[in-house]
Amino acid sequence: MRWPWQRAARTTTCTLPRLLASATPGIPFEAVYTLYWRPTLRRRSNLDDLVRIYIHQKAVETAARWDAADLPAAQDALNAALGAPHEGNRYYRILAAEVALRLSPESRELLAQRRADLERVRRLEFLKTRLYDHPGLVILDRLERHPGRLPDEEAAALQRLSRTIRACDQWWWPLLEQWEQLGNGFNDADKQQAAMLALLNSVTALNGGTSPAQAHVN
Repeated sequence: MRWPWQRAARTTTCTLPRLLASATPGIPFEAVYTLYWRPTLRRRSNLDDLVRIYIHQKAVETAARWDAADLPAAQDALNAALGAPHEGNRYYRILAAEVALRLSPESRELLAQRRADLERVRRLEFLKTRLYDHPGLVILDRLERHPGRLPDEEAAALQRLSRTIRACDQWWWPLLEQWEQLGNGFNDADKQQAAMLALLNSVTALNGGTSPAQAHVN
């Protein structure tokens, strides 16, 4: 309802989007406002600009609480906050405001890349935990992905990797590492085993007759 002394309501639409910082660093929203307002009896130039500035300032705080990935929810929150009448000031009264949010192509690409990075990190953390606890999964995963029988050299390399993951925090890991190097000089499994025992006996003798396992427990 318009009283006889009131001026006619006006509609102002932004021709260019305004940037609104989101809760996602480096990815702002682009906001396009449609504003319904009425000038007061006081005269003032550039009222359209003043109304846009006023609404934009009101939108900043609300938009900053929403992640760029939650664009629809952020738009709903802004329209809920700005849709009710505002007092404005002595030059105008805001009747209603509508906000349409979007992301620029660059922001969408950056957001998609960040999502992919986060998903990759989560997957790597999961694999790290699972493969550390169950290093045999390294071999099983490779077997599952391989269309046929794994070459012997690759299978042996995966077995060594599995042992390395499992043993790296154990007291005997340095011995195993040295045994791997000693084993490269022997083709016979019995000789490799004898080399390992010789190495273990040497370490025990240097430790005064106490095996590394007993020393670790003590």
